[in-house]
Amino acid sequence: MTIFKEKLDEEYLTVSETKELLADIEAERAVDEDREMRYELARAIEHVNRFTVLSVEDSQALVEELQELEKVDEATAYKITNLLPQDRTELRSLYAQERYSLSGDELDEILNVVAKYV
Repeated sequence: MTIFKEKLDEEYLTVSETKELLADIEAERAVDEDREMRYELARAIEHVNRFTVLSVEDSQALVEELQELEKVDEATAYKITNLLPQDRTELRSLYAQERYSLSGDELDEILNVVAKYV
C-alpha cells in the first residue's frame, strides 16, 4: 500500500520571510524546555541566519520590481531575490533550464534592479 500526500497549497517565500517564520518557531521551542529542536530545523535556522541579506520589506519590494520586468516570472523573481546574483554568469545560471535565453541588455536590466537593493 502506497500513501500519497496531496499538495494543498504552494507559496513562494524569500529567505528574509523564512527567517522571520523560523525565528517564531525557534522562540516557541525555546519556551518549552522539554521540546528539542530537530536537526533539520536547527540547520534551516542556521542557513537563513547566515544567508539573509535584505529585510522582509526590501525583499518583497525587489520581488515586485522584478516581476514588472518582461522576462521574469514569479518563481524566477523569488530565486533572484534569494540568491542576489552579482554578474551575468550568476544570473544566466538561474535561466539555464528555461527554453529561452536573455540578451545582455535584459540581463543588465535585471542586475540593475538587484543592485538597487544590495
